[in-house]
Amino acid sequence: MALLKVTFDQKKRVKLAQGLWLMNWLSVLAGIIIFGLGLFLKIELRKRSDVMDNSESHFVPNSLIGMGVLSCVFNSLAGKICYDALDPAKYAKWKPWLKPYLAVCVLFNVALFLVALCCFLLRGSLESTLAHGLKNGMKFYRDTDTPGRCFMKRTIDMLQIEFKCCGNNGFRDWFEIQWISNRYLDFSSKEVKDRIKSNVDGRYLVDGVPFSCCNPNSPRPCIQYQLTNNSAHYSYDHQTEELNLWVRGCRAALLSYYSNLMNTVGAVTLLVWLLEVTITIGLRYLHTALEGMSDPEDPECESEGWLLEKSVPETWKAFLESVKKLGKGNQVEAEGGDAGQAPQAG
Repeated sequence: MALLKVTFDQKKRVKLAQGLWLMNWLSVLAGIIIFGLGLFLKIELRKRSDVMDNSESHFVPNSLIGMGVLSCVFNSLAGKICYDALDPAKYAKWKPWLKPYLAVCVLFNVALFLVALCCFLLRGSLESTLAHGLKNGMKFYRDTDTPGRCFMKRTIDMLQIEFKCCGNNGFRDWFEIQWISNRYLDFSSKEVKDRIKSNVDGRYLVDGVPFSCCNPNSPRPCIQYQLTNNSAHYSYDHQTEELNLWVRGCRAALLSYYSNLMNTVGAVTLLVWLLEVTITIGLRYLHTALEGMSDPEDPECESEGWLLEKSVPETWKAFLESVKKLGKGNQVEAEGGDAGQAPQAG
């Protein structure tokens, strides 16, 4: 028994074909939007690639770009099919290809849904890659004379200013690394010598942060050095006073930005997926309604369209049997090939 059977007359078939034609061209526009979102996301990730530990995060924008291109191609073709569907002469050339085309559309819809799902699941991957990338970037902050790293100071400073953040998890991360280049240290100074000697790795560590951590909204002039030394500043207690630095770490700031962006892209992709599924279902009804016409030469005759020729369990059973037959056929061919290559006795 056919699943979700619907009776069509000529008027309904014409309306269905015209509606699908319009929806396909709307879906072409949606494909362009998906392509644009993927491109925008890729550019945004590339902007901060210096503070990201790997390139795995580019899988989602690359997939969106690919899905956008495929959406434009498939829906342009489907629009042409719907346009030709009500002309028997033109429809005849599409008839042998329509069923395989519908199968490809189903696979495309599955892939598009998985890409939309990946948009929501990218947060975990981004969190780890930002944690390692920012940590490494902060280590190279002082290497302004090293080829390949001379831009890192500017990158980190602009990042902290733009996202109003400081350090990886917070401003105290800067206390654990030497972010001032040896080029700007006076090694004849007793203070510098004592600080370097007091550190096992011979690094110059200070309880200070770069200028880009300063919060300009604070009424007090920025305190960026000797942050834990209360006696170094007038009327100051670092444990109770609200510091005039950005409190939030850059990992949390970037993660929040990219998560909101990915959630928006994922929601748009899901809406496009719903449109694609609706078009695929409509094409299936149009295909079966045209195939079911008792007299193709009489356009006014009634016909029946359906989603599946059999019920869901029967369709699934038939699919599994066809897969088994295909597997057995390949096994027989392999055995036949091995027998043909067997050596003959002299």
